[in-house]
Amino acid sequence: MLIDRRLITHINWGLLATLFALFSIGVLNLYSASGVRLEDGLSLSSFYQRQLVWGACGTVTMLCVMSFDYKRLANISTLFYGVVLLLLLMVPLFGKVVYGARRWLDLGFFQLQPSEFAKIAVLILGAQLLSQDANPLSWTKLAQILCVGLVPTAFILCQPDLGTSLTLLFILSGMILYHGIRPAVFKTCLIIIPLLLPLGWFAMHDYQKQRILTFLDPSNDPLGAGYHITQSQIAIGSGQFWGKGFLQGTQSQLRFLPEKHTDFAVAVFGEEWGFVGCIGLLLLYCLFLLAIFNTVRNAKDRFGSTLAAGVFVYFFWQILINMGMVLGLMPVVGIPLPFMSYGGSATLLNFALAGLVLNISMRRFVFKS
Repeated sequence: MLIDRRLITHINWGLLATLFALFSIGVLNLYSASGVRLEDGLSLSSFYQRQLVWGACGTVTMLCVMSFDYKRLANISTLFYGVVLLLLLMVPLFGKVVYGARRWLDLGFFQLQPSEFAKIAVLILGAQLLSQDANPLSWTKLAQILCVGLVPTAFILCQPDLGTSLTLLFILSGMILYHGIRPAVFKTCLIIIPLLLPLGWFAMHDYQKQRILTFLDPSNDPLGAGYHITQSQIAIGSGQFWGKGFLQGTQSQLRFLPEKHTDFAVAVFGEEWGFVGCIGLLLLYCLFLLAIFNTVRNAKDRFGSTLAAGVFVYFFWQILINMGMVLGLMPVVGIPLPFMSYGGSATLLNFALAGLVLNISMRRFVFKS
């Protein structure tokens, strides 16, 4: 499907520019993270090449998402949600185990991670339900909306995948707060939620509890559970103000830094580009989020505005948690950094969500409601 030329004039060019700038920086960073310094030179793995392929697929996905009126998503929200739940049910039966977690469906040419698409399903169905009524949420309506997120969260926790589960709840919570809830309901939640949080400790796996304890004191087990955070802090700290230079990072090139192409990609960037580079990267992410926020504010209807708000919350928490995790300010929960971390499903998701925001922005002048 082709995009109407009249709609192209209303594209959020700031969002598009920052998106491709971040992805380009991410590919260059993955090129460096793919390198291993050997005696006879630098050996490169193919992570950055595969990321370029996923970027191309993501761009096509983004264009497809932009090509139709986003209001049609409200009509298929329940069906899409059901399909995603079916895929999540297939994971424990046919899923592939990687690093002790069963999260992927092996399709031969591609490993599908249904939990990534659960984010879109929760986002669309949640926005559809919230946009039906402009009034602040009552207890009944709040319970209905929460079930949209809690059902897939229960499946994902069994994989186990705490990071994605938290992301789903953050997306839905942000959309609920954006829509508004009755004061009495809000005050009660402020009391109940902190009281229920300690119960989550008993529902965690042992390795997840260890991550919390390691976050509180990384030096307690520097060669075991605290190794990731310790090496990440060493890498970022050694970059100092200007950084060591492209392909000159010792922690990454000499393989001290684990998961350097996924969750800890920004540690590679910090080591090579230093404080100045990290501030520039953070500024770019802020401009990216600002472009999404402008779409939230200027959307033509409640459904589009709530959708864009959900996308904003998603990217905000992904960026905040990943960077906080890499700096040792948050526990390690396995949340990738958008457009910087390697991953096929995550890359397709990020481009699709960006395409959704562009879709809403392009159609903001059709009518107001």
